[in-house]
Amino acid sequence: MKVVFTIQHPAHVHLFRNAIERLRERGDEVHVFARRKDIAIELLDRYDIEHTVLADTAASLFELALRQAEYEARLLRHAARIRPDVMVAMGEPGVAHVSTLVGCPGIIFTDTEHAWLQNVLAFPLADRICTPVCYQDDIGSKQVRYRGYHELAYLHPNRFTPDPSVLEEVGLTPEDPFAILRLNAWKAAHDVGDGGFSEVAGVVSQLAATGTEVLITSEPDLPPSLEEHEATVPPDRMHDLMYYADLLIGESATMAAESAVLGTPAVFISTSRRGYTDEMGDRYGLVYTFSGADRQEAGIERAVEILEDDDVETWERRREALLEDKVDTTEFILEQIESAAHGT
Repeated sequence: MKVVFTIQHPAHVHLFRNAIERLRERGDEVHVFARRKDIAIELLDRYDIEHTVLADTAASLFELALRQAEYEARLLRHAARIRPDVMVAMGEPGVAHVSTLVGCPGIIFTDTEHAWLQNVLAFPLADRICTPVCYQDDIGSKQVRYRGYHELAYLHPNRFTPDPSVLEEVGLTPEDPFAILRLNAWKAAHDVGDGGFSEVAGVVSQLAATGTEVLITSEPDLPPSLEEHEATVPPDRMHDLMYYADLLIGESATMAAESAVLGTPAVFISTSRRGYTDEMGDRYGLVYTFSGADRQEAGIERAVEILEDDDVETWERRREALLEDKVDTTEFILEQIESAAHGT
């Protein structure tokens, strides 16, 4: 097969990297095209995924629209030359548009209901739209639901083994309690109108008051007063760090879900909600979402309770229940590619 993947965000790298590796190992022709966004290109390099960069990053929504047009035009030229059997993306309109123009199936993976702009642009021309069963919207006949999460494409036990040496890299021992604090830049298209913490210094001080080391991973630059808390591990080591953490609290739904499937409880602070984080909370008790006006205060209160309880066995038991219910998402991705490419 000839398969095209597109990457426009670091999360897309993680979602597809194992499927890309499997396809290449068995001799399929795989082409990866990317746009510069956060650490996406750095991750592609670290995982040794050969790729072509089609467009640069964007500093505003207007510039993002220009970059997207540039990206799609260049993607079309490459696809017309390659003549792929199938094109694959995560919530990315370009694949839906270009696959239609070159006459091959286009598969879109998504788990974010409120990414309305991307969805409006991508869904009409996509051939398949793959969503977790917990996705709250009914997309119609194109929708293929599966028992998994995006995060289980790379953090399922079949795909991930934690490396404890990461603790030494951040100056900790296995006995040291620590929490990860995640801050967003709120610049993605689906972030319009969304928000998280009202201020950060108070979050750090209240968590630290429990005797817990606080490590911050942040999209925006940290103020000098918080730089000593910055997590300095390479981006491809962050999941190791998350596995050994006692808690993740932050504004990223993806990182909250990653923590949950690793058995680390997560407190998700955001004015918007997701079907997958809601399910991880309601069914498995691994994510606590706070989206109201008091989200910061209520979220910190729950985070402090988790840190003071220090109940590792409960979180591991809940993780085992989640894994028993869910599939290895990489296997599902490969099945969908095979099926679409062969018209079944």
